[in-house]
Amino acid sequence: MIDLMLLSDLVVNLPSAVRLQRLVSVLREQFQCGAVAVLRLEENRLRPVAVDGLVHETLGRRFVVAQHPRLAAILSRRDPTRFEPGSELPDPYDGLLDSQVGEPLPVHDCMGISLYVEGIQWGVLTLDALEAGAFSGEATQTLKHFGLLAEAAIRVTRLEQELQGLRLVREPHSGNGVSVVEVEEEIVGQSEALQALLHELTVVADSELPVLLLGETGVGKELFARRVHVLSRRADRPMVHVNCAALPESLAESELFGHVKGAFSGAISERPGRFEAADGGTLFLDEVGELPLSVQAKLLRALQNGEIQRLGSDRPRRVNVRVIAATNRNLHDSVRDGDFRADLYHRLSVYPVPIPPLRERGNDVLLLAGRFLELNRARLGLRSLRLPPDAETALCRYPWPGNVRELEHVISRAVLKAVSRGATRTEIISLGAELLDLDEGVDSQEMVRPMTGMGSASAEIGHAELQTVMPMREVVESSQRHAIQQALTASDGNWASAARMLNVDASNLHKLAYRLGLK
Repeated sequence: MIDLMLLSDLVVNLPSAVRLQRLVSVLREQFQCGAVAVLRLEENRLRPVAVDGLVHETLGRRFVVAQHPRLAAILSRRDPTRFEPGSELPDPYDGLLDSQVGEPLPVHDCMGISLYVEGIQWGVLTLDALEAGAFSGEATQTLKHFGLLAEAAIRVTRLEQELQGLRLVREPHSGNGVSVVEVEEEIVGQSEALQALLHELTVVADSELPVLLLGETGVGKELFARRVHVLSRRADRPMVHVNCAALPESLAESELFGHVKGAFSGAISERPGRFEAADGGTLFLDEVGELPLSVQAKLLRALQNGEIQRLGSDRPRRVNVRVIAATNRNLHDSVRDGDFRADLYHRLSVYPVPIPPLRERGNDVLLLAGRFLELNRARLGLRSLRLPPDAETALCRYPWPGNVRELEHVISRAVLKAVSRGATRTEIISLGAELLDLDEGVDSQEMVRPMTGMGSASAEIGHAELQTVMPMREVVESSQRHAIQQALTASDGNWASAARMLNVDASNLHKLAYRLGLK
């Protein structure tokens, strides 16, 4: 009966995640065990793609094979591998069973089988039972049978993806034949918002259009830019990353377009720029809104004509570069304020792609947390790290103004706190909500409140004066908010004029305003 159920799934058009999830659920029922998981092999690590009986954040973890001897043993054999109940090899799912959250696995049965698709090792199927001896007798032979069904399900899923065009088959730039472009699975998440974004990037990657990635600080714009490059026709050519915010104005032109010998003091030899380094490939301009106006005109020429000119040279050079730009600024406002050229903005924003903030990605926060937990576990040589229910609730409720980067820092900090407070490397460490140190009083709307109607800062300062003691950081930030608001009022909301009044660089003022929550 179970066989018929799984076979029927092979002929029904199901999303790959649903098909594999039904597979592990059926196997858990068939073997009456505590947990079943399917993990895909990606280079030297295993990525969970479907689990039943394990906590949800397990899907975000990446298990480095060399660090998990049980998984390594399963991969080393084509036949099923069973571990005796008394095996001293550490279990990768220690503390992750949803029936024993945070508790070490007792003496238990464990077995698994490596999965192959078209003769190539694809991953593993693992089963854990809480009762010793549960997998005795013919269990391993039965697992071998179900392993073949799992491989068939994976083959069907792969075929469907190819037919739907989700895997891009390209003509290579040289030679004959075809090459299949695979994307590194660095972007973790299953939310509808993320899946819609990934699909959109897959479509636009096939074009030669410039792409402008828009998103808050910490959403991972560089990862999405890399995805566009890897899925494009330029995948076998270089992708060059330029952090525009880190380029001093005096060196920005030389860095982007290169220079000839003697072009300026210290130019002792000829040097190509980033455009030439990316010739034939992709140039990623991160924080493009921070480029000085003097360089924007030459960037526009390069985009329009495909020509650059090294600093100090009269000879133009042809370059074939696809530009992907990213910014956390509102370039409409920058154009209005005179900080960004309108013609360059229109050239870069042929295809704008907004990146959703973490607070709009639902339970992706738990998958990402699982990823960072596993990274910290491996980095510090710990037995197991996990999140109790109160911590998961806190993570889901917090608005994450710093997005994925902030989440990574929160998890890393909590792990270090737990170890510094006496947790040992041989125990299962639970990171409670108190270790995460999240301010649940922060309102997500405050992260995106408009710039108008901000006359409350002076009232905040007046209220602060009633307090006997106020942290220095809050005093400084309140004063900064008040000064920026006064300058904006005096300049009718023009940020460039406000920057001149405050005697600060305009780009630094924008960054400070974002940090203070004024933008």
